[in-house]
Amino acid sequence: MNEFVESMAQVTTGVTVVTVKDGRDDVGVTVATFTSLSLDPPLVMVSLDNTGYLNELLLRYDRWAASVLSAGQKAIASRFATAGRPGARLLLAGTPHHRGALSEALVVDGGVTALEAETVKVVPAGDHTLFIAKVLGVDYVDTSVLPLARYRSRYR
Repeated sequence: MNEFVESMAQVTTGVTVVTVKDGRDDVGVTVATFTSLSLDPPLVMVSLDNTGYLNELLLRYDRWAASVLSAGQKAIASRFATAGRPGARLLLAGTPHHRGALSEALVVDGGVTALEAETVKVVPAGDHTLFIAKVLGVDYVDTSVLPLARYRSRYR
């Protein structure tokens, strides 16, 4: 298994914060597996650990947001990746963000892009769950900033 983990560490991935509104609270987590699946219709996919709280919430709430972080947002990525973290509103205190009009989830400003989505299919996949979602809208695209990447277990 260690060889597999090391092998996958060689694959560069973008860093995304996925958020969902849970009643009066907001929850989010940093993910490294977020990708486009289809252009027509526009579909994306996120992979979440089965034991994570966000996984549990996305099984209950269909609408969520994905903020693809920029190179200058390492601190945000780390905050949302920390075990036992507080709610997303506290994690984003002092950080530009807004509430998505279509998902009501928090969207991090200043990244390379952000979108809102609605889950259309859930696929169990080993110790993870794949959430395939229809894109409801793109909040912004900023081609002037570089994306934050994860490579060899570090943000780059």
